[in-house]
Amino acid sequence: MTYATDRLHEEIAYVAYHFHWSMDDILNLEHHDRRRFTNEIASLVTRAGAEG
Repeated sequence: MTYATDRLHEEIAYVAYHFHWSMDDILNLEHHDRRRFTNEIASLVTRAGAEG
C-alpha cells in the first residue's frame, strides 16, 4: 500500500513550516516518526492558541 501523495505533501509542508526542516530531512523520516511530529506540532499549536 502506498501513502497518499496529497497527505505526504501536507505532512512535509506542516513540519517544514513549523520546524524549518528541509524536504530531504523530512522525507528521510520513517512514516510513523513523521506522523508523530505532525501530531506533536498540532498539540503545540493547539496549546499555544488556548493560552492566547
